[in-house]
Amino acid sequence: MKEINDIIRAYETALQNGYSMALATVVKVEGSSYRQPGARMLVTEDGNLTGAISGGCLEGDALRKALLAIHQQKNKLITYDTSNEDNTEFGVQLGCNGIVHILFEFIDTDNANNPVALLKKLQADRKEAVIVTLFSTKHRDMQRGTILLADKGGNVFDPSSDIDLSVLEEDIHRSREEKQHYLKKLIRQGQELEALIEYVAPAINLVIVGAGNDAKPLVEAADLLGWDTTIIDGRATHALLQRFPKAKQVILSTADQVASVVKIDSFTVFVLMTHNYHYDLAVLKLLIGTVTPYIGVLGPKIKLQRMFDDLETAGIVLNERQKERIYGPMGLDIGAETSEEIAISVVSEVKAILRRRSGGPLKFLKTKIHEDIPIIP
Repeated sequence: MKEINDIIRAYETALQNGYSMALATVVKVEGSSYRQPGARMLVTEDGNLTGAISGGCLEGDALRKALLAIHQQKNKLITYDTSNEDNTEFGVQLGCNGIVHILFEFIDTDNANNPVALLKKLQADRKEAVIVTLFSTKHRDMQRGTILLADKGGNVFDPSSDIDLSVLEEDIHRSREEKQHYLKKLIRQGQELEALIEYVAPAINLVIVGAGNDAKPLVEAADLLGWDTTIIDGRATHALLQRFPKAKQVILSTADQVASVVKIDSFTVFVLMTHNYHYDLAVLKLLIGTVTPYIGVLGPKIKLQRMFDDLETAGIVLNERQKERIYGPMGLDIGAETSEEIAISVVSEVKAILRRRSGGPLKFLKTKIHEDIPIIP
């Protein structure tokens, strides 16, 4: 969502300045690539780039292709073959060993459901959504582009797309339920199209229970990733917005009210770091019955075991499934000592848990870093 939010802000600025725009989207990758399908970059006619479609190696040429799409007011699909180490077309030897298909869409600002306008609707509510983008690698004149945003509240689509949405309903549902991207092949007017069916999750909401100085770098680290952050503390001297300018909200609350002052969904994670054992214990007791997938507890393992013991004394015996969501000491083992290092350790662990990854060195992976997107015939 951070990249999407950045693009939306740049879109609004371009609208105010009267600039024309094009949206570049990675729609298909064959082999390896720095960015995967769903990566986006907004290009304005003055040459401003927001977002990224590669690690920087394609952006220069992509800028020229985007400006051409703006000039012609026409969608274009460009294929970059980065597997040829002798290829000097882009001024560098890429060596990524992949073929990247990038769709450039002219943004018609008079269209209320243009591609960026559809993305903007993602900000309206914290809902999981699916974006559908149509393209063709075989018929270069059939680049329909971003046509549909689907969430549990319904579908928003570009009616000019001339596509029967019923053929995509089952795949959209599967994408949302499995939190997975898919590529689907379609036949339209006797010609083959492909649909990038892209699952988009809402921004992670990191709730930091504790407004001490060590929470400040954690807010900074979360902001870098585009996460929303909420600070909660029972001390009026600490729970102040001016202490955490990058937090979305700062709430003064007693421990027994924490679960009621924040809307908790499956993308809301908690870290308990008030340095007040009884406050943290009271909050932990409340969070056990929620759907939060991650509860981090600052401090040594002996502290967490004491919490479990005290809960059991109070008649609350946690099962293994409940304990699996509680991490103490919280964070990945990177040898963190300072509050800044601990912040990096914690956000890395949260990211790994939510993406169902081990958090270990990529060097020891036996598979590709990114899984190939399944193709639906």
